[in-house]
Amino acid sequence: MQVMAKFLALLYTYLDISISKNIVPDDIKGRVIHHSFPMTLFQPHKVYLNHHKLKLLKYWTWQFVVIRPVCSVVMIVLQLLEIYPDWLSWTITIILNISVSLALYALVAFYHVFAKELAPHNPLAKFLCVKGIVFFCYWQGVLLSILAAMDILTPEHYWLDAAHVQQALQNILVVVEMIFFSIFQMYAYSAAPYKGKVVKEKKKE
Repeated sequence: MQVMAKFLALLYTYLDISISKNIVPDDIKGRVIHHSFPMTLFQPHKVYLNHHKLKLLKYWTWQFVVIRPVCSVVMIVLQLLEIYPDWLSWTITIILNISVSLALYALVAFYHVFAKELAPHNPLAKFLCVKGIVFFCYWQGVLLSILAAMDILTPEHYWLDAAHVQQALQNILVVVEMIFFSIFQMYAYSAAPYKGKVVKEKKKE
């Protein structure tokens, strides 16, 4: 949940931006953010970057950190109370879909504005790692839920039900996917750019 928020914080660090301390470099202010549909229903197509707009992008990202655990707690409690109808399950799924989409949109909007400054830090590869993990984990869970609702996922043993089969398949897929993502992250989050800094600091000492 916090991966996207921490990733945005990392980009802020690269650009010497501090929202809490109200530190925004002057050469960043006034840049244009071009919003696309459906965000243009709530925001102007063209907005100029300032401290308030940066804070808004931060809130759009962090809202997922709050909404996701709240929805998870609600789901667990209702399941324990055995009052978890299908319509509520799909309602929570839609809420989470909107929430994660908004968070990813904020990251993409931020990247487009600062693509030139962030290029030396290889942010696109880092972003694909973040988005790929969120994308696969979330949407494969939705797909498995649909398959379970359509009775395509059926247990072979009487002590299992479709929900347990769904959870088992989700866990297996996540484990397999994390192997490939861990290899990709070795490239995306390489320590090579920082080796020179460590050598220079040691020489100074």
